Amino acid sequence: MIEKIYDRILHRNPGEKEFHQAVWEVLESLEPVFVRRPELLDESLIERLCEPERQIIFRVPWSDDSGKIHVNRGFRVEFNSALGPYKGGLRFHPSVNLGIIKFLGFEQTFKNALTGMPIGGGKGGSDFDPKGRSDAEVMRFCQSFMTELYRHLGEYTDIPAGDIGVGEREIGYLFGQYRRITNRWEAGVLTGKGVLWGGSQARAEATGYGLVVFTGEMLRTRGEDLEGKRVVVSGSGNVAIHAMEKARQLGAVPIACSDSGGYVVDEKGIDLELLKEVKLAERGRLSEYAERSGARFVSGGRVWEVPCEVALPSATQNELDHGDAATLVRNGVLAVGEGANMPTTPEGVRVLREAGVLFGPGKAANAGGVATSALEMQQNASRDSWSFEHTEARLTEIMKHIHDLCHTTAERYGRPGDYVAGANIAGFELVEEGMAAQGLI
Repeated sequence: MIEKIYDRILHRNPGEKEFHQAVWEVLESLEPVFVRRPELLDESLIERLCEPERQIIFRVPWSDDSGKIHVNRGFRVEFNSALGPYKGGLRFHPSVNLGIIKFLGFEQTFKNALTGMPIGGGKGGSDFDPKGRSDAEVMRFCQSFMTELYRHLGEYTDIPAGDIGVGEREIGYLFGQYRRITNRWEAGVLTGKGVLWGGSQARAEATGYGLVVFTGEMLRTRGEDLEGKRVVVSGSGNVAIHAMEKARQLGAVPIACSDSGGYVVDEKGIDLELLKEVKLAERGRLSEYAERSGARFVSGGRVWEVPCEVALPSATQNELDHGDAATLVRNGVLAVGEGANMPTTPEGVRVLREAGVLFGPGKAANAGGVATSALEMQQNASRDSWSFEHTEARLTEIMKHIHDLCHTTAERYGRPGDYVAGANIAGFELVEEGMAAQGLI
C-alpha cells in the first residue's frame, strides 16, 4: 500500500528527487504505524501530508551595481499549518528549485512538530547567489524579493527565518522592506533579526548548540559523553562553528571542518575565534584560516577521511554518502548528528545504522534553530527580551525533550535506538493528531 501511495506522489511531483527522497524516508518509517492504525491509509492522510497547502513562485528582478538587470526566481512553500502558522527559513543559493524547497518544507513540518511549539512547516528562497555581491546588491535583491513575498506573510500566517545564504544582514534588508510596504512594526513576521531590533539572544548559536546537545544525549544512552571525543564537522558557517563551540564547552575537541575548497585539520583543536573572524566577519575561505593558524589544509578531498568519534554533517543535503559512512565506521565513529537538512544519503544512513552507530536525523538533531526562532516569536509577542542564559536554558530543555520523545517513540514501536524511526513517527503522530482534530484539511 505504501509503495502505491509513493508511486502516486512520484507521478504528481516529477523530477523533484530531493522531495521524493524525503517522502520515502518518512513513509518507510511509518509502516508500523499503519499496521496498528490501518484506518489512516483510508483517510488519504499521507496524500494530504505530502501535498503543500500553498506553493508560491514569483519573479525577482533586481539591478547590480553597474545597472545591469537580473531576474531570479523566488519560492515560498507553505506546507502544513495544522499545529500553527507556517515557520521555516529562506535559502538563497544557486541550487534552489521547487523540489528542494518542497523537500525542506516537508521536513520542516515534522521538525517543528517535534519541538512541541505551536508552529507549522514552510520553506522558501531563491536561486540568487549572494556570494561576491556587494551589500547594495544584496539589499536591492532582498527588497525586490520582499515586495512580492510580503503579501503572503504575517505573524499569525507565515514567519520566515534565515537559512543558507540568508543571515542577519539579509533578514535586516527583508524586514526593512516589509516595514516600508506595510507601515507596521510587526517584529514577529521574521525571525533571526538583530537583537537590537527584535531578535533573540542565542539565535545565531541555536542550531549548532542544539545539535551538540542532542548528540550528547544520544551518547548518554550508551553510557558515554562528549568529554575528550574528537569531533569532525562539515561546513564552516554559522551552524558548524557554533557546533564546534558547544562541543568544546562540553569537553570535546573539534579537529576538522570544511568548505567548498577543501578542509582543515588541527589535532590540537580548531581556533574558533580565528575561524569566526575569517568565515563570519570577513566571509573568507578556509585556506586563509589555514595560512593564519598553521592548520593543515587539504584541497578538495572529503573531511570524513579524518578519524573521529563524533561526526556532524552541517553543510548541505546528500553530502555524506555510503563511502564516507564506511570510512567513518572504519575509523571508529560512535555518533553522527545531522546539522544540515538530510545531509546523509539513504545508503549512508544504512551503513551507519547497520554498524550500530548512533544516528541523529536532521529533523530532530538540528531543530534547535527553529526552536529558538519560536522563542524569538514569544519574546516579540510579549514585547520582551530574554538573557542569553535564559534562552540557552530553554533551548537545552527543548532539545532534551526532542531526544527523549524520539527515543521513547522508537522503543514504543519496537525500534530501540532507531532515531530515524522515532523522529519520523513522533512528528507524524503530532501532525496527524492536529489535522484529525480540525476536520478535512
